[in-house]
Amino acid sequence: MMAGNIARSAFRAAVFSFSAIITTASLAETTSASIPAPSSELLQSIQTLDRAWDASDLGFTNATFAVSPATGYGQYQKRPSNVFTADDTLTIYAEPVGYGFEKTENGYRHDLEVSYSLLNMTGQVLATQSSFTRFSGEAQDRKRELPTNLSFQFQGLPTGHYVIEAAYADKLSAKTATLSLPFAIEAAE
Repeated sequence: MMAGNIARSAFRAAVFSFSAIITTASLAETTSASIPAPSSELLQSIQTLDRAWDASDLGFTNATFAVSPATGYGQYQKRPSNVFTADDTLTIYAEPVGYGFEKTENGYRHDLEVSYSLLNMTGQVLATQSSFTRFSGEAQDRKRELPTNLSFQFQGLPTGHYVIEAAYADKLSAKTATLSLPFAIEAAE
């Protein structure tokens, strides 16, 4: 009886090993399939983009108030106005560009730190916080599509006009940029 169990176990192991060899061979055939390369013009454009990106100042291709935090790059709903009530959460969606990359053993790292200031219309600083949040990460390639969400809730802010400034500092280079968005607080209906 014991010899029969050992024989069956050996048979199952052999079938499993053979199955693994077939699966590995099939996977190798699949991964060695022909993958079309981009045109030489596109490859040259990517190299040109890399050089332009590295030479560029830190800036933004988009910065706006959003209904809620974005779920991904470009996946946000723009707020119809910049008028809020005192209880509303202000959500800013921004797409920074020109930030630095650091080559790592796993790819490329980016690292942006954001501070903010709330100002009234005369420029008086009403609230400020350094190192409010950070957007950092690592990917196999340079991550050029970086959605950033900032959310603020200023309790008890009286009706009036204000400006929110978000200062982005690239921790991998000396690049900085500040976006300023005016907004108004009105009485709740």
